[in-house]
Amino acid sequence: MAHEITVPLLPCASIDEIVEFYTMLGFTRTYYQVRPNPCVGLQREDLQLQFFGMPGFRPEDSYGSCVVIVPDTQQLFEAFAAGMRAVHGKLLVSGIPRMTRPRKRKNADHQSGFTVIDPGGNWIRIFPSPGTSGTGAPAVGKLAKALENAVVLGDSKGDNQQAAKILDATLAREQDGAPAAELVEALAYRAELAVRVDDTTAAIDALTRARAIPLTKAERSELTAHLASLEDLEAVVGLAP
Repeated sequence: MAHEITVPLLPCASIDEIVEFYTMLGFTRTYYQVRPNPCVGLQREDLQLQFFGMPGFRPEDSYGSCVVIVPDTQQLFEAFAAGMRAVHGKLLVSGIPRMTRPRKRKNADHQSGFTVIDPGGNWIRIFPSPGTSGTGAPAVGKLAKALENAVVLGDSKGDNQQAAKILDATLAREQDGAPAAELVEALAYRAELAVRVDDTTAAIDALTRARAIPLTKAERSELTAHLASLEDLEAVVGLAP
């Protein structure tokens, strides 16, 4: 048998909050009921998700999660980001709900994935189809390797404090010798980690350091996504670029 379809059924405190959030991301409500049990279905093109409401449910305690395979993670991220900016004027990068940026995950064959944490505390982990451009080679430099480890802890596990410690230690050792592109990428992620834990001082410090790094035209082209990340984070902390 082929062409099977799996639709995740995930918990939440309020199906109405779920509908509002996913509508912002471009989903359409396909099913809705409040009795005998609250349940809602949502769809965006071929991506389908369903949710059930639980009285007294705490999103911060949720273990709900699923993996979604898509042709292009960056394209989907940009579409979700546009929806967030239209509604909130910025990306949601901390608290619940929030969204991470596409980054290579060494614990996922170096595929470039990102995660949506919805109002139910569910982690929707989005990765590219095998063999697409979303895959990459392992890191080589010391700072790049530290960044890979930090991303596993911060984006895959949610341990932002430990991820920050790893980056801080390596940045202190490698800041004078690491390539400019690696420094900007690491500092952009360090700033995002700081925002996630409401450490505005550390976020502004990392953003300021990143902006002070001289870049060639070629490096700026290579770092397009990371420079966009700096702009998003500057909007969050109220720092003019």
